[in-house]
Amino acid sequence: HIHMTTKITIRPDEIMAEFLKELDKHLEDIVSGKTDTYFEIKDIAKILHIHPTHLSNTIRQTTGKAPCDICNEKTIAIAVNLLENPELTISEVAYKLTYEPTNFTKYFKKHTGQTPSVFRKSKLSETV
Repeated sequence: HIHMTTKITIRPDEIMAEFLKELDKHLEDIVSGKTDTYFEIKDIAKILHIHPTHLSNTIRQTTGKAPCDICNEKTIAIAVNLLENPELTISEVAYKLTYEPTNFTKYFKKHTGQTPSVFRKSKLSETV
């Protein structure tokens, strides 16, 4: 048996890049319907083989934001993208993102300052 005593250290920017990669992959799985459960920070930390606290601290250190803020930003970006597709109803967008429509409306408004329907109307009027 050979015991390795060298500890491999991963640089914060590498941890950040891996976090974003896993988060993007996970959000794709949610939108495509492969999963309907949002990861928590501990789930992504497990994939990256690091402690959740270390992951959270590294993300805060690197970006100045909490991991949940980054998750929200990415989720809202996906929601905006989906809402720009007039073929999808707001309810369908909500369900794709694993939300009940009323909860999705509250979530979207909290993060963007407007409801999905107001957002969509403003987008549609831009394209006319």
